[in-house]
Amino acid sequence: MDLSNFKLFKQGAEACLYVGQFLDQSAVVKQRFSKKYRHPALDLQLTKDRHRAEVRAVLKCKSIGVRTPVLYLADNATNTIVMENIQDSDTARDFINKNLQDKNNQQLEDICKNIGIVVAKLHLHGIIHGDITTSNVLITKDNNIVTKDNNNNNIVMIDFGLSFMEGTPEDKGVDLYVLERAFLSTHPNTEHLFALLLASYKNKLGKQSGEVIKKFEEIRMRGRKRTMVG
Repeated sequence: MDLSNFKLFKQGAEACLYVGQFLDQSAVVKQRFSKKYRHPALDLQLTKDRHRAEVRAVLKCKSIGVRTPVLYLADNATNTIVMENIQDSDTARDFINKNLQDKNNQQLEDICKNIGIVVAKLHLHGIIHGDITTSNVLITKDNNIVTKDNNNNNIVMIDFGLSFMEGTPEDKGVDLYVLERAFLSTHPNTEHLFALLLASYKNKLGKQSGEVIKKFEEIRMRGRKRTMVG
């Protein structure tokens, strides 16, 4: 794909992200690159597998009512995805940091509850995100006021580069643990917010929640032991 009209704005561990115009739409291009330290055949297979898994996860999200950037093009030959550029939004990380000083911020509490609902929707349909952090959740805005509705359309999940399908309770527990660590390491003193998120998640997940939360707590305990041992 010709990227001459696109501008590089971020390079991650797996891919480069570019912004520009695609068919008169503001777009983001995600292009995976090879890892020189891996065997070429293994690298090619892993890159293709992760590219296809990401596309599948995003398409699945659309069918279950979880908002993601709209896919404009998926090129399997070059492992490139062209998607909607979500504008007028904050990452959950920035949104939390902006609003954290207000201890009675109902809007912030509602956003955390909505994130819990959206993660539960993913897990109910067997989608494991693989890297749920507050940087991989967008909060959309309308005239600088965060919108709230019953469909959680103000929550946009991004970066499904490590996603996979049909996850086990352990996999779902890992997703929750990664999200908890993102909250507590990036946003100190937000235990109450994550507790709201987790309660909302459990309520939405329903019968599955018992086994998932049990695994989550086991993973959390293993993490604490590793931290204590060093």
